[in-house]
Amino acid sequence: MEYRKLGRTDLDVSALCLGTMTWGEQNDAYEAFAQLDRAKAYGINFIDTAEMYPVPPRAETYSKTEQIIGEYFRQRGDRADWILASKVAGPGNGITHIRDAQLKHDRKHIVAALDASLKRLQTDWIDLYQLHWPERPTNFFGQLGYQHQESDSTPLEETLDVLDEQVRAGKIRHIGLSNETPWGTMKFLHLAESRGQARVASIQNPYNLLNRSFEVGLAEVAIREQCGLLAYSPLAFGMLSGKYEGGARPHNARISLFSRFTRYTNPQAEAACSRYVALAREHGLDPAQMALAFVTSRPFVTSNIIGATSPKQLEANLASSELQLSDAVLEGIEAIHKTQPNPAP
Repeated sequence: MEYRKLGRTDLDVSALCLGTMTWGEQNDAYEAFAQLDRAKAYGINFIDTAEMYPVPPRAETYSKTEQIIGEYFRQRGDRADWILASKVAGPGNGITHIRDAQLKHDRKHIVAALDASLKRLQTDWIDLYQLHWPERPTNFFGQLGYQHQESDSTPLEETLDVLDEQVRAGKIRHIGLSNETPWGTMKFLHLAESRGQARVASIQNPYNLLNRSFEVGLAEVAIREQCGLLAYSPLAFGMLSGKYEGGARPHNARISLFSRFTRYTNPQAEAACSRYVALAREHGLDPAQMALAFVTSRPFVTSNIIGATSPKQLEANLASSELQLSDAVLEGIEAIHKTQPNPAP
């Protein structure tokens, strides 16, 4: 397993990060424990979770993912072996069951969320604490174009103040962003530098063969500012594995179970998927492993967040870390991307 620096911190994180958003919904605690054990044995030292998980977010399952991880730490006694990332939710997205449904990134909400996460995770610290999505209205979650809206969102200075206080208190070691824009990322970096406060170490945004929009503005920021990408949805909710080819909807697969997940299922995305799957098979590659290896190999990526609901999926995802794509495969990927760029942003 390759390890990479998390921003400008002293932490070395595995190039693959174990995602957890299915735990408590599609996976029970026993299955989650097995995933953690196997990932650790393979060399993964990085876990990503969130107060909102599992997904889809529901009042009935709220916070189960963090509870499962906390129980794992208690039983295994190996908390210090892991670099743990979690997130504080933002407003909107139909979430009415977390705190008072306002979910502002102010002192009240960040401290409340952090303290609750620490309790559930049965730990005294979180290594990377991320803003799950911006409080201000901006373009994320599939929206490419920016439409300006005035709002009473918490000033970024106030948000950074409280995060910096939590770092100084020892509750978190480093801070990160998620679903953020180039402007928001650079603003946080500038504020930290000018005010001598905690510096953003990473940005967790979607990145996969169907959505390479991160490359447009954020890739340069990630490299020049040493604020690397933690890539989520690297398989586009499994679409790039080929299992949904021809409109198939396998039993218990995420898109089969939850009709709300339509981000990667439009006709243009399905057509592009078919081309990527065919390219992989033409070169004797597993389509999912090709898609994952592409993401992991990008110079602006710090870690690629993999997720699995079965041991077989996990093994295939782990093995992708050993795959180096040939020039011919990379050229094929670029040819497809040129004719069908970002069909599912």
